Amino acid sequence: MSENDLPDLERLRAAIAACRICRDSPMSGDDDRLPHEPRPVAVISTTARILIAGQAPGLRVHDSGLPFNDASGDRLRQWLGVDRETFYDPGKFAIVPMGFCFPGYDAHGSDLPPRRECAPLWRQRAMDLMPQVELVLAIGHYAQRWHIGPDCPKSMTETVKDWRRYALRNRDPAILPLPHPSWRNTGWLKRNPWFEADVLPFLRERVVMLSA
Repeated sequence: MSENDLPDLERLRAAIAACRICRDSPMSGDDDRLPHEPRPVAVISTTARILIAGQAPGLRVHDSGLPFNDASGDRLRQWLGVDRETFYDPGKFAIVPMGFCFPGYDAHGSDLPPRRECAPLWRQRAMDLMPQVELVLAIGHYAQRWHIGPDCPKSMTETVKDWRRYALRNRDPAILPLPHPSWRNTGWLKRNPWFEADVLPFLRERVVMLSA
């Protein structure tokens, strides 16, 4: 059965596309409304065995509607060892961030955290339609906390260092915590060479296995 024959999936996609809760009914009150028109970006798939769970779209992704269509995406694809065609194949990768819309910038020009309205409303509904997922790539601490749960350490670095605990556990889906591939984390990568030496080979091996 093709995805076009799955009404539940299509209804969820349509509902997410139409969502305006962060603009119209923000959790923190009217002063915290999303300051621009929402544009939810997510790739929900009933066939992909790998789920990429990031934070929230950046401005370039907001403008294009294509997830990880930026320098962070280039680095992530390098980590995965895949080209753009493979990355954007919904049969191979689902891409469902913690927040579906670009949250805007803070006073220092950095992306704000994912909107708090999004995950409680949509995330479990999306996960329920993707029981075939065998590996969640939890990018950044927001995704790691949601997918790992109460046992997730407070520090992103500590979580990623303990990656074997989550990626090799005997339950589905496995979770591989990753730092965000943003250029802002270049210094982190230099300070933590074990990530490229230990985590990336495991990641690429699993990608080959699960995206074949």
